[in-house]
Amino acid sequence: MTGQTTPPDAPTPADTTDPLAALRGKRVLVVFNPRSGQGESTLPAFVTRLGEGGATVTARELGRDTPLAEYVTDLEEFDCLVAAGGDGTVSALAYAARYRDVPVLAYPAGTANLIAQNLDLPRDPDDLAAIVADGNAVRVDLGEVEVQGERSGFAMLAGAGADAAMIRDSEDLKEKYGALAYVLSAMRQLNPKKTTFRLVVDGEQRSFEGIGVMVANFGMANYRLPITGDISPSDGRFTVVLLKAGNLLRLVPNLIDSLRAKFNLGDPVFSGNLETLEAKTVTVEAEDPFPLQYDGELHVETTPFTARILPGAVQFLTPVRRGDLDT
Repeated sequence: MTGQTTPPDAPTPADTTDPLAALRGKRVLVVFNPRSGQGESTLPAFVTRLGEGGATVTARELGRDTPLAEYVTDLEEFDCLVAAGGDGTVSALAYAARYRDVPVLAYPAGTANLIAQNLDLPRDPDDLAAIVADGNAVRVDLGEVEVQGERSGFAMLAGAGADAAMIRDSEDLKEKYGALAYVLSAMRQLNPKKTTFRLVVDGEQRSFEGIGVMVANFGMANYRLPITGDISPSDGRFTVVLLKAGNLLRLVPNLIDSLRAKFNLGDPVFSGNLETLEAKTVTVEAEDPFPLQYDGELHVETTPFTARILPGAVQFLTPVRRGDLDT
């Protein structure tokens, strides 16, 4: 699929009953990670549908030795960027496209696809092609994480501690269990390392003892279950989650509280497992160094790290309104 360009057919009268009719004349750049997911990508069918609808599609395959930014140097020549892969691929491409006013489709070609789930995207290639045709985009924030002077982007969340350990331990389970690998890995974290974290939150210092810190932009886990309440990807702030519980399974009650709040079922009935803060910039240090993960990708860098919010940095294509993205 590398370098493939699908030209539109000869012009024909627009068919207002065809949900793909609006694709005619659109220029779509598809950048995809062939290593994402379990090798059962629906991307070829999606590209075919775009071409059938009259779009011009240029497809580029990510390689190991080419800097990702090089794949989107000519982004302004296109009407839409399709970022196809797991959450790490999607967030890296969204970061490369930041503030360039070209909408991004977070094509779900990975294992968990949490960004696509937060955007309430379907998995069917025909339905995804219809979303490109419709062109409904919402402007949301991105995160920028800096470690040892190097900067990267994330759309979902960055974290150090138990959540990074869960990502690490899920790698050998993904091929057999898919998205369930994350649940099984969380169950392994029965006795995660606990340490003292020191934070600088918008210039103010604080510390706590716990098992991890998550810096969240989007707020929904698998099946669009809220991680915690009051997380918005469009408010110009992170929600910083301080994980104080003894293990990840003890955080399940907090999911229950979030669901109660989401559906107006009453006040929270559990507390003490975590604390949330709001921040535009947060620096995290740990007495014992921890691995980092951002958007599901484990990185060899360890704490300390700094995360900064990039307000309104990207437009994501989605079938829902911006307010529907909040927890």
